[in-house]
Amino acid sequence: MRTDTPLPAASLLQLIWLASPALPVGGFSYSEGLEAAVDTARVATEKEAAEWLTEQLNLTLARADLPVLARAISAWRADDHAALHALNSWLLQTRETSELRAQTVQMGRSLVEWLRNHEGIEPAQLQACAALEPGYPIAFALAAASIQAPVRDGLLAYAFGWAENMMQAAIKAVPLGQSAGQRILARLAAEIPAAVDAACQLPEADWQAFSPMLAILSSQHETQYSRLFRS
Repeated sequence: MRTDTPLPAASLLQLIWLASPALPVGGFSYSEGLEAAVDTARVATEKEAAEWLTEQLNLTLARADLPVLARAISAWRADDHAALHALNSWLLQTRETSELRAQTVQMGRSLVEWLRNHEGIEPAQLQACAALEPGYPIAFALAAASIQAPVRDGLLAYAFGWAENMMQAAIKAVPLGQSAGQRILARLAAEIPAAVDAACQLPEADWQAFSPMLAILSSQHETQYSRLFRS
């Protein structure tokens, strides 16, 4: 018999909303280096796209964005602004190219503006978040902190929202069909719970975003002749 308590309907719907690729933060306009990987023939098939995104999930999100998000959710709930400033500073320093930094700052700013139209977050918190020039995980943490849901569920929502956006980027950039995209998303969805659990348990001393090939491709994308995406 199941004994876990289900999320209240309002909290569940808010998490689904935050994970939606329709959230107006511009996530659809970024490929996070995937377009450059396609342009240089590193990703040319469904299998290669699935492997690329799975590695990105486990090597970057699970070791950087997701641990930061988990800590930031707790920090927002505790009004620990010193911790939030430190987390945001570390996060921005892990963006090794101007494109990747611009992406997280633009998406963070857009999410703060979206949150101004929703109840449940104090104006003082929104002002504090905007003053940080927050990366997207920090702003997402504020949204998740206002929801009566466990931290792990907030991370699952963030990771799945990322996966949907990246799957759509793969469909357009490779290009692939919708069925291939759904198979890629299914593989990512199967990987996400373990990645989230690893992120929740990762000591801060082990946080990192070391992905040199991703940084190189992102730098090359800045001057790529023809492109669909902003990163």
